Amino acid sequence: MLDDYHGTLKDFDKVDVLEPNNAFTLKRRGNVKKMLEDYHGTLEDIDKTNVLQPNNAFILIIHAHTNWNLNNYQIKLETMYKVDLF
Repeated sequence: MLDDYHGTLKDFDKVDVLEPNNAFTLKRRGNVKKMLEDYHGTLEDIDKTNVLQPNNAFILIIHAHTNWNLNNYQIKLETMYKVDLF
């Protein structure tokens, strides 16, 4: 892994222009934003993905971890219960 998250993000932004609202792109771009500690950007992409693919475990886990990073512990717990990780 090259860890060029900024370059990866630019590539996903280009893909999003060519193919908007693609769940795969939004999910992966949200994960890259999380790696860059852009937690609000992560939640924006993950929330869009959750509309397109409701209750996807991978999406919910990213959502929960991102809320943990934002100190939104109650939202994190609510999301984790949706995934049934407790």
